[in-house]
Amino acid sequence: MQNLQQVQGEPHALHGLGARVSEADIEAFRRDGVVCIRGLFSPAEVELGRKGIDANIAAPSPRAKVASAPGDPGYFLEDFCNWQENPSYRDLIFNSSVGAVAGQLMGSEKVRLYHDHLLVKEPNTKARTPWHQDQPYYNIDGMQNCSMWAPMDPVARESTLEFVAGTHAGPWLMPRSFMSNEAKWFPEGSLADLPDIEADRSAYNILGWEMEPGDAVFFHMLTLHASGGVGNARRRVLSVRFLGDDMRHTPRAWTTSPEFPGLESELPAGAPMEHALFPVLWERDAAE
Repeated sequence: MQNLQQVQGEPHALHGLGARVSEADIEAFRRDGVVCIRGLFSPAEVELGRKGIDANIAAPSPRAKVASAPGDPGYFLEDFCNWQENPSYRDLIFNSSVGAVAGQLMGSEKVRLYHDHLLVKEPNTKARTPWHQDQPYYNIDGMQNCSMWAPMDPVARESTLEFVAGTHAGPWLMPRSFMSNEAKWFPEGSLADLPDIEADRSAYNILGWEMEPGDAVFFHMLTLHASGGVGNARRRVLSVRFLGDDMRHTPRAWTTSPEFPGLESELPAGAPMEHALFPVLWERDAAE
């Protein structure tokens, strides 16, 4: 079980914790399963995110993995669940408006942190992130959830995260390992496989945005998404996952991604995610 330090970020000049999103943003999230929020983070917050990412790259956790092949001219690094040890991540997550934005988009009375996720593609990385849903890889069930994907470098349209609008309505599709395409989670045949989206992109409503540091996309954990490689520019991204009111613990017989070892002995199956590993970031009554 990960050791939880009872800590929060140090306050500094940030956007307000009570920041609101527009009704149009909420409607887009409900309709499409994704919305792009421009200028969510101030320049100071972007620098904080970069500081945290650079510290994470310099000292990856045991959960880190390389998601690019050995022959790739670039390098794709992922890491997970570092907010307890990384003070810049912690400060940004706890003291910015991200929890308030997530809560309003999800229509939730309370927002819990699920985990953070580092994604760095160094210049000339060819590795694609294939089409997938996030939720089937996890140990949770429910519909009030979202992920934030926030680049700390400019992202061109061809290197951004793309989404198939409306796929958050389901069904769940087979999660596979990105590099070997293995069904390491649900047993083979127990879920339908993903359609071949790249074979006929015009058949789908694919959304994606050129983005600047400070922008962020929020998307449902069932929304199909993917991204391409990068050119000669680095792409540092911090992603944060959020849990709303109806999310429940769903222990799996396999290793989830990320793993929360020992959690099943402390949080029963079907229980709300009320555990110190998943602290409350925002509450509607407290914010209004």
